[in-house]
Amino acid sequence: MTKIILITGSTDGIGLLTAKKLAAEGHKVLLHGRSASKLERAAAEVGGDVETYSADLSDLSAVRKLADNIRAKHDQLDVLINNAGVLKAPQTVLENGQDIRFVVNTLAPYLLTELLLPIMPADGRVVNLSSAAQAPVNIQAMLGQVPLADMDAYAQSKLAITIWTLEWAKALTDAPMMVAVNPGSLLASKMVQEGFGISGNDMNIGADILTDAALGERFAGASGAYFDNDSGDFADPHAAARDKDHTAEVMNTIRTLISQTG
Repeated sequence: MTKIILITGSTDGIGLLTAKKLAAEGHKVLLHGRSASKLERAAAEVGGDVETYSADLSDLSAVRKLADNIRAKHDQLDVLINNAGVLKAPQTVLENGQDIRFVVNTLAPYLLTELLLPIMPADGRVVNLSSAAQAPVNIQAMLGQVPLADMDAYAQSKLAITIWTLEWAKALTDAPMMVAVNPGSLLASKMVQEGFGISGNDMNIGADILTDAALGERFAGASGAYFDNDSGDFADPHAAARDKDHTAEVMNTIRTLISQTG
């Protein structure tokens, strides 16, 4: 059966490769990126039945508009892959004082998921990009009150998206499967090349597991789980994701920051 699948950050890297694989299987793919020209090139590369949506995920008002635009065209979305992410950026602190890594990697996917859940069927899927790099969240840094080095901000933002995936999934009933996935360490994406100065491993490793998470049978009952593609199996995330006080603090902070944009 043909699915309608939205992939954020799908103009290059793992997102683009995943889009190609899903389109080749006959699914309708909704591509997202910041640049209209890159989206046009990506659509030509992906081929098949595609649509393009432009939005800067560091601006949560743009995330709301993105969701509005998708809902204006579709009354159903089967799969949401929150793939877009930032490690390094020319300006890491936004005008509102928040770190771009927390906004793009944690808050934007939370808000986009929240806004699109009403058009997702109970057998739909939300696939959130986590990472092997995870670290306990400094709440003051998440609030934009403490600066962080690139890798610290990235690792904390990735634990935060893992936390909200697991916590939200536990609270949902009769809702889409929601899973956090580490697609594989040091894959040959632009982020890895810019962040670590290495060519990286075959991106098919990551694209294949995202395709499996979006459609595969072994993920059908995986809601609230974390999949570590380095080990090739479901696994425990960082221990802080199981700390009730820490997870509650992270969830409350996410909701507070989201509500400030509403």
